[in-house]
Amino acid sequence: MTLPLHRGFPLLSTSLMAALLAGCATTTTSHQVASPRQAAPIEVGVIAINDFHGALEPPSQSVDTPDGHGGEVAVPAGGGAWLASAVDSLKARHANNVVVAAGDLTSASQLASSLYLDEPSVGVMNRVGVEFNAVGNHEFDRGWQELRRLQNGGCEKNTRGQPCQLEPFKGADYKYLAASTTLADGTPLFPGTGLKTFGTGKDRITIGFVGLSLSSVPTLVAPDRVAGLKFADEAETINRAVPQLKAAGADAVVVLIHQGLRTNGAADPNGCDQAVGDIQPILDRLNPGVDVVVSGHTHWAYVCNYTANTQAGPILLTSAGVYGKLVTDITLKFDPATHKLLGKQANNLIVQSPAYKSAKGEVPNQPAFPQFQPRADVAAYIQRYKDASLHLVARPVGKLSGPAGKVEEKGVGKGGELGNLIADSQLAASRKAGAEIAFVNPYGIRTSLIPAADGTVTFGQIYAVEPFNNEIVTLSLTGAQIRATLEQGLDDSGDKQALAPSQGLRVAFDMRRPSGARITALTLDGKPLDPATTYRVSVVNFLAEGGDGFSGFIQGTNRVHGAIDLDALEAWLSAVPLRQLPQEDRTPETR
Repeated sequence: MTLPLHRGFPLLSTSLMAALLAGCATTTTSHQVASPRQAAPIEVGVIAINDFHGALEPPSQSVDTPDGHGGEVAVPAGGGAWLASAVDSLKARHANNVVVAAGDLTSASQLASSLYLDEPSVGVMNRVGVEFNAVGNHEFDRGWQELRRLQNGGCEKNTRGQPCQLEPFKGADYKYLAASTTLADGTPLFPGTGLKTFGTGKDRITIGFVGLSLSSVPTLVAPDRVAGLKFADEAETINRAVPQLKAAGADAVVVLIHQGLRTNGAADPNGCDQAVGDIQPILDRLNPGVDVVVSGHTHWAYVCNYTANTQAGPILLTSAGVYGKLVTDITLKFDPATHKLLGKQANNLIVQSPAYKSAKGEVPNQPAFPQFQPRADVAAYIQRYKDASLHLVARPVGKLSGPAGKVEEKGVGKGGELGNLIADSQLAASRKAGAEIAFVNPYGIRTSLIPAADGTVTFGQIYAVEPFNNEIVTLSLTGAQIRATLEQGLDDSGDKQALAPSQGLRVAFDMRRPSGARITALTLDGKPLDPATTYRVSVVNFLAEGGDGFSGFIQGTNRVHGAIDLDALEAWLSAVPLRQLPQEDRTPETR
């Protein structure tokens, strides 16, 4: 399906003002709102982000965008202090504004945030002025009890990490929303909805928010992290919440949901070319009443006018990518007399930050796009945590023969050279448990590994690659079970990824073949895997427990728990003076 870029359109439904919805988070501002006697519409700015992932510092990544001359240009972007300045610029543009997020503000974070249990990321979001955030899947990575601590503050120890290392932690000023998530007894984990009101009396405009996680969260985090929680159907949850928000006085409803799309056309953070994704079945089942959906999870950036659900009417669908590289500027225009929503439009603003050097060379600043300066108070706050973690970030761990990255080919995520390297490290670390094969999920590799000119790699760099502190688990599977499990990554259910295998294993596949039968060759040291033979296989505990949809690993028996994945990679790099990068394609696609 192709979803055309939205540029604004009318809304035909109305809503009545009523009492506030009991139990939802609310805020009120005293900004002046245009009088009904004035012809100009009342405007409200919804400023949206998603998938910040603790990117306190610029992530040395760019946003690819049209250059205005028929080509593309890479704009360096991201970083907490630069994001704060970009958000401030949008607040200045909208007298009536609210800052919201669609999940994964924390976890899978930079070391300076993760080392301190993402307390500094919460601190940055407080300073940015976020008011509502839908809980994402990664926000459950340390368990729901720790997530509640991030909301409420305090120094209760819920994980292996030590809370409040640098300062007392007051918690998030913003409200986590989780409409579809409850404890076993039905008690909400967090409120599901929120309201923000602008103005008073006849000039009062109210925006309602529904925030929710994916129903598939239990497949995306370790099961013990969400034990005792229930995750309801997304569309059913939204359809229940919207009438309640309307009855509570919402003049427009914005959904914050940690699910999204991928686009396959030309690079354009404000486009929606050839967009597909798991959020579409959710949108297709919505009842009328949803005006805007702020999405995330896929790390793609887009602005769409979603029209496939003719019953619900056009829905403005947005995402600001990942790592604070973009911020979405959404404008809602209301009739001053009737409070009808007259129009809605959005634009993804690039958070341009300093130039950086990539594996392919220098990525310079682009004067055609706004150049933001770091907001001083946020920069100083981040610097404190950077300084405290510097001894770990800068510590050398070994040398590598060249830059390593993962790849995506024709919509299939592959581990590439970096996946090969990590798989080899995990195999070496688990040989004593009998391991013969190791697999790494490409979507668990968070960034490229680019050594210094002399090949030096630091702890901070490998941490950025593998920030989850997953445990390596060695288990027994038959050749037939291994093949069936690898097919799960290539089938038509969810995102497609070819697990990166360790040295000696080759997995060839053909995406033209039917789902479930796409592997064309599976060999170990040049010999086909015997379907009846049992092999010892190492994966991280996330995969061993069925994460990313690889439920086949759950069948593994004789489990032995071993090293942490990050420790294994460090040991592999430090074992030789210069670790040669394994460059062979171990997961070729045949044609």
